[in-house]
Amino acid sequence: MNVTVHGRTEHNRTVAFDVSSNSVLLIEQRLLPHEFKIVATKNFRETARAITDMIVRGAGAIGATAAYGLAQGVRAFRGTSLAQFSDHTRQVYQTLKDARPTAVDPVNAMNGVLLEMARGETVAEQQALALAAAEEFAHDDVAHCEAIGRHGAKLIRNGMRVLTHCNAGWLAFVDIGTATAPLYAAQAAGKKFHVFCDETRPRSQGATLTAWELAQQKIPHHIIADNAAGHLMQRGEIDLVIVGSDRVLGRTGEVANKIGTYTKAVLARRHRIPFYVAIPLSTIDWNLKRGFDIPIEERHEHEVLGAWGINPRGQREYIRVANPTSPARNPGFDVTPAELITGIITPLGIFQPRDLWKHRVKLGYKR
Repeated sequence: MNVTVHGRTEHNRTVAFDVSSNSVLLIEQRLLPHEFKIVATKNFRETARAITDMIVRGAGAIGATAAYGLAQGVRAFRGTSLAQFSDHTRQVYQTLKDARPTAVDPVNAMNGVLLEMARGETVAEQQALALAAAEEFAHDDVAHCEAIGRHGAKLIRNGMRVLTHCNAGWLAFVDIGTATAPLYAAQAAGKKFHVFCDETRPRSQGATLTAWELAQQKIPHHIIADNAAGHLMQRGEIDLVIVGSDRVLGRTGEVANKIGTYTKAVLARRHRIPFYVAIPLSTIDWNLKRGFDIPIEERHEHEVLGAWGINPRGQREYIRVANPTSPARNPGFDVTPAELITGIITPLGIFQPRDLWKHRVKLGYKR
């Protein structure tokens, strides 16, 4: 997407790779919306920490980051022994896999890289194939988001009020995004609509990231407190909900997404408001058989007990808000049952959640 900083507009991708320095280039999302900065991770461990610490976040973006991180790690290997190279590759893979356990995109992305690497007969060939496969995943991520936008734009009518949760925009992918893709496509088609951004506590990705994206794109919007959505629905002020996902079970249609998504789905069902989930194919998990088996990341309690912001000196600062002696629970995700979801917007069209398995071959399932 195009980013305007200090009056200068440039196109940026959320994730990129610098071949000359063997570095992964990332937009430092923890600084937004106050500062736009691109950082470079110098090795695969730094890249894994960037995923864990949420310098980069969002399903497709961490998928591409993991793919590039795997290529980065294997390209750093010095030697010709395929056995030693294989051991090294496994270590790189596991380190990146462990960075964010709930999301399936990093695993799917890295598995694709490993599959391509297997075609190489030497270390050098496998290293070159790894980077080519990572680049292909990043390009495919963008193409998938473009297709999601084309399919999803049909759901948006003039005058609609659309609710989003968390950030499934271009910052959460290599470019364009999933939940935002229909919005951008509808805007390009000349449609007029309004977006409500859930603030999405505790990290406030809706208030900081989605709102920043929409402001950059000049799409009318309001930030709302997470608990205000039910009130607006009750008064007929929301017509459509579109969210992203970190993992969708292909066998059941259950959706794991940022904490609070399940609550919004229940509210939408109560008020008969269509609730859609937008995903690239890399977000589908064809193996797990029930939502309760999805690993739910429990993050540090300080995210709930306080908040990050910019102080009067322009410095990023953490402020404790909660009672100083109280602990907190901080599950990062929840699981929404298939029966609460109107449809899954994919690059290949919109599917009923329970129909994913029926169309699994079309949707990329491989035994």
